[in-house]
Amino acid sequence: MSTLDSPFETIRVLPEDRYDRQRLIPWWEQERLAAACVLVIGAGALGNEILKLLALSGVGHVMIFDMDRIEVSNLSRTVLFKETDAGALKAEVAAERVSELSPQTIAVGRAQNIMHELGLGAFLWADVVICGLDNREARMFVNTSCARTKRTWIDGAIEGLSGIIRVFDPARTACYECTMNETDRKLVRDRLSCAMLARDAIQQGHVPTTSVAASFIAALEVQEAIKYLHGQPTLDGEGIHVNGMWNDFTRVQYKRRDDCVAHDSFEQVLPLQRGVNDVTLAELLDLAETRLGKGATLELSRDVATRLTCPVCEKSERAGIVLGALREAAARCSVCGTHRVVDFTGIVVRDGDIDLSLTPAEIGIPPFDIIVARQGIDQQEAWLFDSDADRCLGPLASSFVMDQPSILAQKEA
Repeated sequence: MSTLDSPFETIRVLPEDRYDRQRLIPWWEQERLAAACVLVIGAGALGNEILKLLALSGVGHVMIFDMDRIEVSNLSRTVLFKETDAGALKAEVAAERVSELSPQTIAVGRAQNIMHELGLGAFLWADVVICGLDNREARMFVNTSCARTKRTWIDGAIEGLSGIIRVFDPARTACYECTMNETDRKLVRDRLSCAMLARDAIQQGHVPTTSVAASFIAALEVQEAIKYLHGQPTLDGEGIHVNGMWNDFTRVQYKRRDDCVAHDSFEQVLPLQRGVNDVTLAELLDLAETRLGKGATLELSRDVATRLTCPVCEKSERAGIVLGALREAAARCSVCGTHRVVDFTGIVVRDGDIDLSLTPAEIGIPPFDIIVARQGIDQQEAWLFDSDADRCLGPLASSFVMDQPSILAQKEA
């Protein structure tokens, strides 16, 4: 007897895929997550949980930044690390484990200091930024970078059994700096010398916390990211304080401060089809004047130290390093030990302190960064060193697309 002649109805059971239960959520689009690009900054206790959840959720492209190495004391709070990983770089091991959890996810880890070595193009690449940071300076850098590139970022922090999660869209809502008080700003100042150099003697304290606190704060961070990627309501300019001891959840709305200087954004970012090693500052200044008029200047994404001069020996040498990356000890004269005078700038002009024959890389600008050509207050163009995409993003570079034509290509045409 054939199946068609059977008195029983034949039911075909389709095989489930790994995201079957997620697809049951009415607004959930798995394809949207597979195409998403997420920048994760910090691969410690929070970062491990964030990355685990992104992988299990099926996010397709993940870039991880963390400059630290794995310590044995990390292992009680880091699900992606093993004892045999001690001494290895957190970002690289985390990327490897994310790919093991989700073979469909392309993950890249970079053991770099974001404030000195991360070009703003990485923020432009990302659809959303999620952080598991432990210091204010890094949060301020992320906040400003997200404002410039019009990206939303999600901040998380833990201490003891408690924690906080906040969502910032600095170009539109209250930002991280809007929430800082004078005590916060004093602590930032205390970590820098009078010459704005990073102090070697200041040690970071270890924050007491647990894997449980990391789990629930990271879960809230990733849940907000998933909602954001789907266009669902999020904690926009708001935060949730969690008191784990008493299970108190307090929702806070932050007020956007009109006097906050961290909200400035680029109206549009144009590709240069050049990398930071491929063009001189003179050529970029010429291009700025061609497009914006004589007297145009170049504005760097961060201040760079240009020269170190000893007031005693009068010995001078070119620096070519991002200001924050220059340690206080390195600024001392190698001959007499005197603290040298540091010349630094964030602006490139004709007849200025910077040798225009140098490339942006030679004065300390990281790959895949953005430089601004400016004429007065009203006229400006933001240019991306997009030829560095492969160098910065690696296997993720194919997920980065810019629709605008290259301005150098326009000039050559």
